[in-house]
Amino acid sequence: MSITIIVEGKNDRSRLRRLLKPEIDILCTNGTLNTLKLEALRKQVGDNEVYLYMDNDSSGKKIRGVLREAFPDAEHIYTRRGYAGVEGTPDEYNISQLEKAGLEEFIIYPEPLPY
Repeated sequence: MSITIIVEGKNDRSRLRRLLKPEIDILCTNGTLNTLKLEALRKQVGDNEVYLYMDNDSSGKKIRGVLREAFPDAEHIYTRRGYAGVEGTPDEYNISQLEKAGLEEFIIYPEPLPY
């Protein structure tokens, strides 16, 4: 089973990329979605299992709404309100959200800090 996570921008993708194994595809909407972008995303996703991880702001909610219709079977991952989007979410919180989504086998856990 292949997995794709869709995020809003390249900074969100790079934030998650360092926490996830390379076999997880991370795609970007790059802002507002139109019909062409949606079709391109659908093609890239193919039959993969889809996870949506958008910012918890008005534009993120709007994009999530459009993607919810395009990918009705997608799992939803949420960042906490008050964080500066997915890119501004602390790694620990992103990891906990990825674990809640059942993706723990794909997480690259950071080395514990020495005492």
